[in-house]
Amino acid sequence: MTATDRSQELLDVAAQAAADKLAHDIIAFDVSEVLSITDAFLIASAANDRQVRAIAEEIEDQLREKLDVKPVRREGEREGRWILLDYLDIVVHVQHSEERSFYSLDRLWKDCPELPLPADAVATRNRPEGAVTDAAGNATAGGES
Repeated sequence: MTATDRSQELLDVAAQAAADKLAHDIIAFDVSEVLSITDAFLIASAANDRQVRAIAEEIEDQLREKLDVKPVRREGEREGRWILLDYLDIVVHVQHSEERSFYSLDRLWKDCPELPLPADAVATRNRPEGAVTDAAGNATAGGES
């Protein structure tokens, strides 16, 4: 069994939304062979709590607007260090860089196939961790906020 076309569609929108808010190290894994509860995990990182929240909100907004879906479960909003959005077909993990390093989901799921993502999202793997954003989590020109 592999991730469905619907899962890939959700991943593409979510990954692009995360990239638009300057998430870095965005990656998706097909976990359908090892988990029966979801097809795929999307993992993205942010440099601070505010940006974690902004990325998660943008993902929710874009999936609702473009695909008319809402998460069935949302966890971690209060702390803002690791927000989990469960869409049944996919589960999105937006993590503060420190949590990502500590919990190392990438290492945990490394044996699962990596799924393709939009070019803009894949390009974020080389984005510096300290990319400058404004209060809404948007990129700012020339490092000004």
